[in-house]
Amino acid sequence: MFILGVAIQFLFIRPLRGRERTSMSLLACYAVAIIIEGVLYQRFGSNYVSYTTYWNSPRATLDIGGYYLPYIYLAGFALAVLLVVAIYWTLYRTQFGRSIRATMQDHTAARLVGIDVNRVAALTFGIGVAVTAVGGMVFGTLNAFNPNTGYDLISRLLAIVILGGLGSIGGALGASVLVITLASLVDVYWNPEWSTVVFYGAMVLVLVFRPQGLFGRKEARAQ
Repeated sequence: MFILGVAIQFLFIRPLRGRERTSMSLLACYAVAIIIEGVLYQRFGSNYVSYTTYWNSPRATLDIGGYYLPYIYLAGFALAVLLVVAIYWTLYRTQFGRSIRATMQDHTAARLVGIDVNRVAALTFGIGVAVTAVGGMVFGTLNAFNPNTGYDLISRLLAIVILGGLGSIGGALGASVLVITLASLVDVYWNPEWSTVVFYGAMVLVLVFRPQGLFGRKEARAQ
């Protein structure tokens, strides 16, 4: 999946140039997603499929004081923690991570100090696709899915990024915990049909009163 991500960046994202590069990149990614979805529909059909393995069977649980935790949830949580730590260490403790942050902050300045921004962008995109594939693997083990399932998750994932603040790993973690907790409370104490409404209502409130997100920072204005 990492190689696939690098190939997509090289073929579809890198050729885009100009001031509208960000918006055009989003459109290009959306187009690639539609193409991949069509290929999957053609190859596997539109029926929902699910995996049945030992890890997601009812017997694969850990008893902790009368509470039964499925192994697959524990494995997914451990994998998520491992990936977050790895990404944080890469971004803030390695030379490659400094190159990524420099490229994000100022594309032209990064070039001037000798950073190969095209290489950094390709590798970063590949890492993003690989990490997303790992998350999709865990999701597919827990839920039935088809080629269109991703659209059910994209809106929530984008909302989590907005709530937490762009570029903030801690913000994304905090926002995801907030979203999951809020949705669960609404499901249990109110009505499951309202969980999505309350979820997006919280996002709207954050955007109105704190547009940079819960953990984001306001951009400094040039004097």
